[in-house]
Order: sequence, then structure tokens, then C-alpha cells
Amino acid sequence: MCKKLILASGSPRRKELLSKLQIPFEVIVSECDETLPADTPAEEAAALLAVRKAAAVAELHPDAVVIGADTTVILGDSILGKPQDQQECRLMLTALSGCVHKVITGVAVFWEGHSFSFSEETLVQFYPLTADEIERYAESREPYDKAGAYGIQGLGALLVRGIHGDYFNVVGLPVARLHRELERLNIL
Repeated sequence: MCKKLILASGSPRRKELLSKLQIPFEVIVSECDETLPADTPAEEAAALLAVRKAAAVAELHPDAVVIGADTTVILGDSILGKPQDQQECRLMLTALSGCVHKVITGVAVFWEGHSFSFSEETLVQFYPLTADEIERYAESREPYDKAGAYGIQGLGALLVRGIHGDYFNVVGLPVARLHRELERLNIL
């Protein structure tokens, strides 16, 4: 690959996952507006935000291959964002307790005036959680920078009964599919 590769995300988890491709890249955090229109279907939100993030950085770096990504946690028809405080964290974990929810990561790639995007979906099932388990996890630092108030790669693994789909998608980047798409597009 001769083009410069940029990850348009400040997520340390995405940076770690993208490094699995073993190609050099830099991180430039997108400053795009992440406000969703009220009528945005939950299943389309991640892809929309991924495109916005990648487009904002690609506009400033037209010579690069820019990858943007966004992950949403969806329970029913509702998107569970990052909890603002301990009370919101408890409410989210209570709602997820014993349930299956979707984790969708949207990925967008911009290069040489072209763009491509896709979404990957993984189903995650939580164990039924006790009030004590919810409280202990809410008191940890972990849930507050993560959609859905949990991190499957950390202490949140203790909450998860099982998944159907790509584990790395739940962490924040479906790296195997991204690799295949970049190869298919002759970017790698």
C-alpha cells in the first residue's frame, strides 16, 4: 500500500484492532457533528456516523485512505449510547440484563474520491444480572466511555452469556471484514 492510511477515530480499542492489519496508519480524530436526525433508524445510525467521521477527515486529507467507524448498541428500537453518569449506567445494565441486543459497527472508507461503507451486526446476550453485579460494574471506571455501558473486552466480559457474530465487532471494529473489503477494493 503506497497511500497514507488514517483512522478517523480516537477509540483506543479501534486503534488496537486496526494495528492487527500490520500496516502503518495514523490517528486523526474527526470533529464532525454526531447528532443524529430524529427519524434515523437505529440499525442505520452507526453507518451514518462512520461516513460522517471518515468524510470530515478525508476532506482535510484527500491524499489518504481514511477509515471511519462507529459502534451502536441497540436494545429493541433504542440506541444505548455512552452513559453520562452512574444512574444512567445502572439503568442501561438493568435493561440489558437477561436480554439479547444488537451491536452494530458501521465502517466507512474514503480514498481517491471514492467511498465505501458497510455495517456488521453481532448479537450479544447478557446473563440475568443481580443488583449487586450491576452496582459493582457501575462503580468501576469501565462502562463510561462505551456504548451500552459495557466493554466486552474487560470486566464487562463477566456480564456476557454469549455472542453470535464477530467478537471484534463488539469491541469496536470488525477487523477481519475490513481487511477483506480493503483487499477487494485493491486498497491493500
